[in-house]
Amino acid sequence: MAGHSKWAQIKHKKAKEDAKKGKIFSKLTRAIIVAARQGGGNPETNPQLANAIEKAKQYNLPQENIERAIKKATGEIGAENYEQIVYEGYAPGGVAVLVEAMTDNRNRTAAEIRHIFSRHGGNLSETGSVAWMFEKKGVISFLKEKVNEEELLSAALDAGAEDLEEDESYLNVITSPKNFREVREALEKAGFNYERAEITMNPTTTVKIDEKETARKVLRLIEALEDHDDVQEVYSNFDIPEALLDEIEG
Repeated sequence: MAGHSKWAQIKHKKAKEDAKKGKIFSKLTRAIIVAARQGGGNPETNPQLANAIEKAKQYNLPQENIERAIKKATGEIGAENYEQIVYEGYAPGGVAVLVEAMTDNRNRTAAEIRHIFSRHGGNLSETGSVAWMFEKKGVISFLKEKVNEEELLSAALDAGAEDLEEDESYLNVITSPKNFREVREALEKAGFNYERAEITMNPTTTVKIDEKETARKVLRLIEALEDHDDVQEVYSNFDIPEALLDEIEG
């Protein structure tokens, strides 16, 4: 899983760069609108909204934008009608891909997502075809050089975390979605500063990609999907060796 975890960190860095240009703000805003519409505008009683707001803050979405999005969802100001849709498919090399989108035009988005898969050597498949390969988890990532592993593990387990996974550069605290916020806040209070914290879909099985051209095709498809305006998140189960990832990214 090291290669997959490293790709998550690369995505996080790219998103930070996009945030400086305001490119990611519309996606963060949509997530807040949908969460508030589904569970109400109070983050204290709506965990999905609380998580959407926390993620927005990680990318420096202005507070006024957050408040405006909630008001749009609750009808206090002009409403925007988005629905959440999940697409499933395969990338080259048999890699499973799960795409979460929020759209105001289901037919348009479906056609465009299908075209992206096709253009990059993948194929869109039926609902349920790959979702079973993923499970929803909270992931809180810390740079190894900035934390003591034993202290972090002890604090995380005391707070209700499930596990601590390690890769080349990061220690990743794994939680259930239900305990994610509680664990994150407990670790913050204990003085642990995380690099990334989110609820994600972790693959339960991975496909190792050692061939450079196949790896490049997989990453091109993932990046094309992530660049689509309606796409919120893209999850996949590839495992590309870190050295190969560095070579491709470099």
